[in-house]
Amino acid sequence: MPGESVPPTRAGFVVSKAVGVAVIRNKVKRRLRHLMRERLALLPPGSLVVVRALPGAGDADHAQLARDLDVALERLLGGGAR
Repeated sequence: MPGESVPPTRAGFVVSKAVGVAVIRNKVKRRLRHLMRERLALLPPGSLVVVRALPGAGDADHAQLARDLDVALERLLGGGAR
């Protein structure tokens, strides 16, 4: 309808205790938030994406998290094998 605005693209994060202790989980969440902020424009307007950190995310460095997130987003957007 005319005049309706599209809701913002949003991302949520699930980081369970399997990732590590609270300090590690919070570090992973901060890194993922930072990485997603840079990639929100790749998603269709109004999208809602939930990113679930797997247990190995606590040991991954920033660059590895970025690569893993890029692969996941590529699959989500139809660019990779399922």
